[in-house]
Amino acid sequence: MAIDYSKRPSSTPGAAPGAAPGVSLSKVTLTKSAPSVSLSKQGGGGRLHVNLNWNQGGQQKGGFLKRVMGSGGVDLDLAAMWELSTGHKGVVQALGNAFGDFDNPPFIKLDADDRTGATAGGENIHVNLAQAAYIRRILIFAFIYEGVPSWDQADAVVTLTPAQGAPIEVRLDERAGGKRMCAVALLTNNGSNDFTVSREVRYVSGHRELDTLYNWGLNWTPGRK
Repeated sequence: MAIDYSKRPSSTPGAAPGAAPGVSLSKVTLTKSAPSVSLSKQGGGGRLHVNLNWNQGGQQKGGFLKRVMGSGGVDLDLAAMWELSTGHKGVVQALGNAFGDFDNPPFIKLDADDRTGATAGGENIHVNLAQAAYIRRILIFAFIYEGVPSWDQADAVVTLTPAQGAPIEVRLDERAGGKRMCAVALLTNNGSNDFTVSREVRYVSGHRELDTLYNWGLNWTPGRK
């Protein structure tokens, strides 16, 4: 679906991508009993790497799904709705070719669209944490663009890896009653360049329902990729 974009700010400073990540070997898994964690930005910049991948029994991503769902497999997409401190809002997703921008508003970039499920690296979004002061909130979500909507079969996982600190994992392996979209994690700016990352894992039927659920207020129109 395409999006009715707001006008971008005209005088927001850009920023260079952060240095190479230095990530702890430990991992934080957000669950129903432990649903949130503080993401404190350390130093003067860096990036948050958000990855969507899916596998089954250690097999290469896409292989299990192609056997279960047919030779066409399934097309899982990673996306994000964003809101800046200026009040501007929008979406980053392959649908409608809205890939975003890392160095300029919205400071969020989707690197590519994996249509086949054969790419080992999955799908990736990068958030420019050097511009955290300009970002009010980000909703990370995923949706099944093509194929049978069976999240429990896909065993998908979204991992948020900061430039420094432990990766944060959210698993999407529940039965969803045929709903194609899942709100994965909500990043809320608490000030002082610190975000709270909250596990959502709420399954909905589409973009409009997701928008209403989180009171985003975007104008959605049919679109394709």
